[in-house]
Amino acid sequence: MDKLLTKRLPLHMPRRADGTIDYRPTYVVWEVTLRCDQSCRFCGTRAGHARRDELATDEAMDVVRQLAEMGTREVALHGGEAYLREDWLTIVGEVRKYGMDCTMVTGGRGMTAELARAAGQAGITAVSVSIDGTESTHDELRGLRGSHAAALRAMGWLRDAGVPVGCNTQLNRKNFRELPQVLETIGAYEPYGWQVQLMVPMGRAADHEDLWLQPYDLLELMPKVADARARSDALGIKLWPGDNVGYFGPYEHAIRFERTRSGHSGGCGGGIIALGIEAHGDVKGCSAMGSEGFVAGNVRRSRIAELWQGAPELCMTRNFKLDDLWGFCRDCYYAEVCKGGCVWTAATVLGKRGNNPYCHHRAIELLAQGKRERLVQVRRASGHIRDTALFELQLEDAPPEWAAALPCLPGAAGSGDGRAPA
Repeated sequence: MDKLLTKRLPLHMPRRADGTIDYRPTYVVWEVTLRCDQSCRFCGTRAGHARRDELATDEAMDVVRQLAEMGTREVALHGGEAYLREDWLTIVGEVRKYGMDCTMVTGGRGMTAELARAAGQAGITAVSVSIDGTESTHDELRGLRGSHAAALRAMGWLRDAGVPVGCNTQLNRKNFRELPQVLETIGAYEPYGWQVQLMVPMGRAADHEDLWLQPYDLLELMPKVADARARSDALGIKLWPGDNVGYFGPYEHAIRFERTRSGHSGGCGGGIIALGIEAHGDVKGCSAMGSEGFVAGNVRRSRIAELWQGAPELCMTRNFKLDDLWGFCRDCYYAEVCKGGCVWTAATVLGKRGNNPYCHHRAIELLAQGKRERLVQVRRASGHIRDTALFELQLEDAPPEWAAALPCLPGAAGSGDGRAPA
């Protein structure tokens, strides 16, 4: 699932008069339809056909009003493909009428110059177009020859229509080494920014073992993200890491300093500043999460504000306790601050939140012991919308030849094995 790259600045938590935090869903990701015109191998929702019970226009208008009343600042439209919903421009206009930013993620296949102009006239704030590798890799991942060319055309049409355009890339084993080529390609379109995030093996992605990143791949991936950040800065493009990238390795400040006061991850924002809404009205702390155990309720049966205030599925991150963590994360030096990182990632691969193997710091610590972790699938995904497989985490000896070929971390002497000096 594509994750939106927005133009928003870091958000600081407002407080009430008594000093308690005033939690508000300032950033809402709304999957307005599951209808899609591509068949991406990494799609976490298995998008393609619209749900039979997607929200009607009047219901969507009520959702917008509720979000405005709750203090939402930005509504990010996702799919499927949002533009395949006939009333998507009406939704854009309604969001803007209430003074909220309205942004969108698109694969761009069906975008036209006319649609781009219409989006601009409706007031859309920004659009992020997905570019997932070089042309051949992107087309293979998206399941459609010509997808890459269509996405670039969409970027051009949006820019010509005066719509701020950005990019997002979902990193997997097929494409993460192509970050330099992706950046040089998108640089010609002068995007306001570029977001990269890790693919999580959920939905269709769970069916394709050749795409799964292993936890130890972060030892090669993170230096590439850092290099891409440096090159992005030179080109005047802001690179933002997704919430499941990094965690307290030596590149953390370099790639994240603009997103947080501290310059490092502060844990999952779902239910704290973020809210997810599915096409048929289910409400979650994060739109990317699976359905089991994370759905707080449905907008057809409950007011969103009531769910936000009281549903345990939305309050779990606000009520974080160290005992929510387990495995490596429970005893980690950064446990209280990181809080186990991305809830979606951890719960998807290991069946419950609180232990996230996709952590750069963790991979470095294990390598210093001559070890690495491997995910092995022990139960296949069911084939339904937002389904998850189940993985087992295996600790293994790090092959010496593999370790020797890793890029050296900043400050490390010599070359190889990716380790910084003790």
